[in-house]
Amino acid sequence: MARRTLVVGNWKMNGLIETARELVDGILTGLSTRAGGAIAGEVVLCPPATALHAVNQRLEGSPVQLGGQDLSEHESGAHTGEICGAMLRNVGCRYVIVGHSERRAAWGENDERVARKMAAAFRDGLQPIVCVGETLAERDRGAALEVVGAQLEALYPWLPAQSIHRQALVVAYEPVWAIGTGRHAESGQIQEVHAFIRQSLSARLGEDGRMIRIVYGGSVKPSNAEAIFALEDVDGGLIGGAALDSADFLAIIDAVSEKF
Repeated sequence: MARRTLVVGNWKMNGLIETARELVDGILTGLSTRAGGAIAGEVVLCPPATALHAVNQRLEGSPVQLGGQDLSEHESGAHTGEICGAMLRNVGCRYVIVGHSERRAAWGENDERVARKMAAAFRDGLQPIVCVGETLAERDRGAALEVVGAQLEALYPWLPAQSIHRQALVVAYEPVWAIGTGRHAESGQIQEVHAFIRQSLSARLGEDGRMIRIVYGGSVKPSNAEAIFALEDVDGGLIGGAALDSADFLAIIDAVSEKF
C-alpha cells in the first residue's frame, strides 16, 4: 500500500469563529471546483480550540479532516485549561499536532512529554502528527541529525504494538531555524533529514516505519511547495502562515503530486 500525501493547515492562535468559517468556506469552495472536489492527497485543518466545533460543522460531508493543535497526556481530571484527546474526538477531530516547536520552546515540552502526548493521542483514537526538528544553534554546530534522532528515539517505547496504529503516526520535520527567520532550508537539507527520519523509522519499526508519513514544516509556500513535495522522502507539509489564506493554501494543495 502506498503512502497518501498529507497537507495540514496549522492556524495556530489565529482567528475567531466568524473568520474561521470564512476561511473554511473559501477552502471548500476552491476545492469544489477542482476535478469534482477530488483531491490528490489528504487535507487536515487545525484551527484554534475555540473554533473546532464551528469548523467541524462546515467540514461535514467534505473530504477535509479536522485536527487539534495540542492535547493533554491526561485522560481527565484537575488539569485546568487542558484539553484531552477524548474531548478533541468528541468535537470531530481525527488528528492532533504533538510537540510543535513553539510548544517545545515556549512551554518546555521535552522529548519524554511529547512521547507521552503521542501515546495519549493513540489511546484516545487520534492520529498524532509529531513534530521534530533542530534549532539554529543545533544546526550550526552540525547536530541536526543527532537532535532529530534523539527526538525519534524517545517516541519508540511509547508507540502502540499494532501495525495499523503505528502506521497512522505522522512525523513532521520542522527546521526551527527556517521558520520565520528569513533563512530557508535547501532541498538537499530537507531531503537529508527526511531520509534520515525514514531510515530511523524503518530500522526500528520495519515495514510499519516505511509506511509512516513524514511531512515538512519549514515555511512551505505556494512558490516552493511543488519542489518540496517532489523530494523523495517528503510526504506532504505542515503549513503555518500560508494556511491562513485560502488561495495560498489551495495552491499548496494543488502542488501535491500523484507520486504516492
